[in-house]
Amino acid sequence: MFAPRTAPWPLVALFTAGYLAPYLLPTTVGRLDSGLPLSATQAGAVGSALLLSSATAGFALASRVDRIGARTLARTGLLIAALGYGGAALTDSVPAVVAGAVVGGFGSGTATTVAATRIAAQPDPHRASTLGLLSVSALAGAVYLTVPHLGPGHGLPLAAIALTALVVWPLTGRLPAGTASRRTRPDDTPLPHRRSGLVLAAALLCWSLAQNALWGVSGRIGLTQAHLDEATVGVVFAAALGAGLLGVLGAGVLGARLGRATPIGAGTVLIAGCIALSASASGLAGFAAGEIAWNALYPVVLSYLIGLAASLDPRGRWAVLVGSASSLGTAAGPLTGSVLSAQAGFPVMGAVLAAGLLVVALPLTAVALHTGGRPLLPGAIRRRGGTAAAVVAAAPGTPAGTVPEIGAPEQPVVEIPLDTPAAPTRHAYDTAAAGPVPGTD
Repeated sequence: MFAPRTAPWPLVALFTAGYLAPYLLPTTVGRLDSGLPLSATQAGAVGSALLLSSATAGFALASRVDRIGARTLARTGLLIAALGYGGAALTDSVPAVVAGAVVGGFGSGTATTVAATRIAAQPDPHRASTLGLLSVSALAGAVYLTVPHLGPGHGLPLAAIALTALVVWPLTGRLPAGTASRRTRPDDTPLPHRRSGLVLAAALLCWSLAQNALWGVSGRIGLTQAHLDEATVGVVFAAALGAGLLGVLGAGVLGARLGRATPIGAGTVLIAGCIALSASASGLAGFAAGEIAWNALYPVVLSYLIGLAASLDPRGRWAVLVGSASSLGTAAGPLTGSVLSAQAGFPVMGAVLAAGLLVVALPLTAVALHTGGRPLLPGAIRRRGGTAAAVVAAAPGTPAGTVPEIGAPEQPVVEIPLDTPAAPTRHAYDTAAAGPVPGTD
């Protein structure tokens, strides 16, 4: 009998606090541009510096979560995020804002690292990451609806991230605090699936760069090319993130029914079309259609990518390393989008990014196919072990013969009379058992 699944809410909250800064990137960069003496390219560079600092935290701490302790590291990261973003929100000095954003980015990356490591150790990492994406999408949507009505200035989005970190801090008390001794901790265990992990990390870096190159300038597309006001752009973003909520719910319902390769490959191709549409929009209809469709698909594909990375190593190291590589792409995104749009215009930028995503879809799909295990056959195991036995049978690397083939007919079981001394001459095996039924020869 299996224990009922419970939602890992402390991890979901930590995931939300770590991912909120990238989700608020358009309004953060846009308000740096309008509220401070910075050009659009300089504001994009500040956003890139924030995300680069977040990626640095992931690379530096990927193998140290067990050593330091999840609770200690999570609380430290949240405190750093609150101080960094809060300090940047309270000053108009450009150097201080940049420094605060970089410090806050390191705190966000630390929180994300702990969340990714612990989610990878969950029995169902896809479900945990889906809940995290639901949470951060809902919170970011609320911020996009609220901030335009609270006045101008660069500090409001940064203050929202800082306050989120402070709210989440008490919830980390349920995370593990103790660590294994250095003698017993398997720090030197080699990374499994090295080739697949490296390909996934490189491809996801490019995937994230393309996504955030558009996301970082989406606000300016709405304001300058589609000729919308800030409140309308905020409503579009909130609606887009609401569509993202529906997309994540759909991914949670779909689960592993289609495997990972189809949602990742087909989803990336569709995202490429959405990016081209959004970047070429000249009015509300095209801009809203592109942004909403794109944001509905993006978290769906991302949830499967997170689950794919988590499946490569149960200790979560690939989840953190791949996530950090993704953060590098995310960090380069705002600056890339700013430079491309300034040099060639938004429509050309969208076409270039869409073409890049079509190329990246190939290695992402290949890794998902290579590491996804053999598909479940019709007639899943219904006897003892149930779903668990089916999962073991379908897991990659399972030796042949350890678990009966899924869907295979069961062998007959011979009834043994207990009131006769003679033992039956036939051996009887239960399909779900590894040996003869007790009482047989």
